[in-house]
Amino acid sequence: MVLKRKISFLWQLFLPIAIGLCVVFGAIIWYQYKREADYRTEMLNEELALIDNRVIAAYERNANLRPFISFIQQFFEGSKFDGVRISVYQRQGYTERLVYSLGLPIPYDLGEINFEKRITDEDAGDYGLGTDTEEQTYFYSSTGSADGKIVVRTAMPYNERIHDELDIDSTVWIVMAVSFLVTLLVTYFSLRRLTRSVTLLKDFAYRATSGGYFTGLDKFPSNELGDISREIVTLYRQRGTAIEAIKKERKVAIHAIEEKARVTRQMTQNINHEIKTPVGIIRGYLESILTDPDMDEGTRKRFLERMLENVERLSTLLNDVSTMTRLENGSDKIAVEMVDMHDLVYQIDNDIPANNLAGDMSFSFDVPIGCCVTGNYSLIYGMVCGLIRNSAMHSGGTSINLRLISESDRYYVFSFYDDGTGVGEEHIPHLFERFYRVDTGRSRKMGGTGLGLPIVKSTVTSMGGTISVHNRSTGGLEFIFTLPKYVDENEFIDNEEEK
Repeated sequence: MVLKRKISFLWQLFLPIAIGLCVVFGAIIWYQYKREADYRTEMLNEELALIDNRVIAAYERNANLRPFISFIQQFFEGSKFDGVRISVYQRQGYTERLVYSLGLPIPYDLGEINFEKRITDEDAGDYGLGTDTEEQTYFYSSTGSADGKIVVRTAMPYNERIHDELDIDSTVWIVMAVSFLVTLLVTYFSLRRLTRSVTLLKDFAYRATSGGYFTGLDKFPSNELGDISREIVTLYRQRGTAIEAIKKERKVAIHAIEEKARVTRQMTQNINHEIKTPVGIIRGYLESILTDPDMDEGTRKRFLERMLENVERLSTLLNDVSTMTRLENGSDKIAVEMVDMHDLVYQIDNDIPANNLAGDMSFSFDVPIGCCVTGNYSLIYGMVCGLIRNSAMHSGGTSINLRLISESDRYYVFSFYDDGTGVGEEHIPHLFERFYRVDTGRSRKMGGTGLGLPIVKSTVTSMGGTISVHNRSTGGLEFIFTLPKYVDENEFIDNEEEK
């Protein structure tokens, strides 16, 4: 199969225009050439007629024509009229007699003028091209006197000198040719600039379909077609960017869904594992009591106390799971309000002796009065208590501290720390993971569920803040968390109106 090569859009435009220009230039050149040739011929005929008129003027002055015609011969010697033939005919009755002649007499049958006719007034003022008996071409002129007695015939042979005189100068042809070529070049480069957008769009379409990247956006010309082309490329790139963004968002959404499903599965498995232990212990003690009706009262009481401890552990685990579920799945439904952190922490400090939340550790705080945040009172209360409980159970220190360390236009920054032993650096990234325990045996023995710190993080996040943890250089763990400042909407509106 023979593949036909397509003519480019540039040549599809240029070829018809070039052909049209050739036709127009050809017509103009032909018309100009003919007009110039006719003009030169007319000028030659008028100059021949002028010679006739000068001879007749000499005749009318009764001058001797012979020396006058000899003067004309000398005057034109070496010029284009060198070799001009002049014949003067005088009318005698109905015949014409040759009176004077310069060069060979002009025959009666010269060209289109029939000298065998009677000389009349109609013969005067005639001129044109003719031939003699030897087929020599002549320019001739015939002019009669006013009294009709003489007729002057002038003829100029069509020699090389006359040919050069009548021919158009070669410079004219060069100028016309150069003008034509310049016109073609200007047309070509103008069309090339005009169709550059089409060429670039073709390259863009090829790269777009083949997956390549188009780099010629700045090469489009500064015209309407170039502007449209740039808009097309820009829209295509924006569309590609939007598609890529949608793909990324889809991947992120899918990853989030998969991660949530994974976390849910993991949490379900951990909950099952955590529930099995207390349930198994309770079941074991119940079976022991039921199978041994003669069990002494001390043993029975000890078994019941162990069963109660595991029931409380199971209850705590279920409460923590409920809290986690509420924070993760219903954070947008949590009611928020103004919470005075000074009053909240002050209340916790008063409640610690009653519930033995801090154990043997002392608790102190430094939160100024009027430090108000946006949040949920009960959740923040539980979050701070969770941090205190975590330090009391695992730090091994003697003091717990909570203080406000800085603030910005939108947030308060708090520091919660203890003076305990801290944890290994390898555990730091995992402290907020669900059911993660640094010391599994010790944590289980002390009743930890492994959900305390994850609940703390979820609470801070649901309030719109952030939290991080690190070992202090002087010992112990330090939690840095932020909570958003409370802004009175009515006060904000008043300030905006004042501005």
